[in-house]
Amino acid sequence: MDVLEAIAARRSVRKYKKGAAVPKEDIEKMLDAAMRAPSAVNSRPWEFYCSDKEEVKSALMAVHPSCRMLETASWVIAVCARPDLQPGRGFWQQDCGAAIENILLAAKNLGYGTCWCGCYPAQPRADEVQKVLACASVPIALIAVGVPDEEPSAKGFYDSERVHFI
Repeated sequence: MDVLEAIAARRSVRKYKKGAAVPKEDIEKMLDAAMRAPSAVNSRPWEFYCSDKEEVKSALMAVHPSCRMLETASWVIAVCARPDLQPGRGFWQQDCGAAIENILLAAKNLGYGTCWCGCYPAQPRADEVQKVLACASVPIALIAVGVPDEEPSAKGFYDSERVHFI
């Protein structure tokens, strides 16, 4: 699958085959893709918390109202920002967004489904996720990863009305 095919085929999946194996090696491939994302002055202001443990996913569902799909997902990847790695710059949100998109596309290429659930800047949601993860970094998003048990229809499309060539 080339990158344009992966972009066109990617969907937010909310139903996964419970208990389906997603090898740690495939999670590491997704994280490798994430860490190849562009970042301001190559500061790479991110870190990742990954778990396939039911108790971690349950704790995250308890504090994040929009990530119920973790009940059937095989893994959760929390993308967290490290603003301290970008002193004097405020681009860590965009940089983490680029890393998140790379995870989604790498997962699609590997045959998995994902769903991006935002944390920051929604407070107190980000604060509660931070407590569950026991981290000092800023939780930007939770990503559910698993073997899809649904095929959502496409929602995105090219809209020429929103394009302005100048």
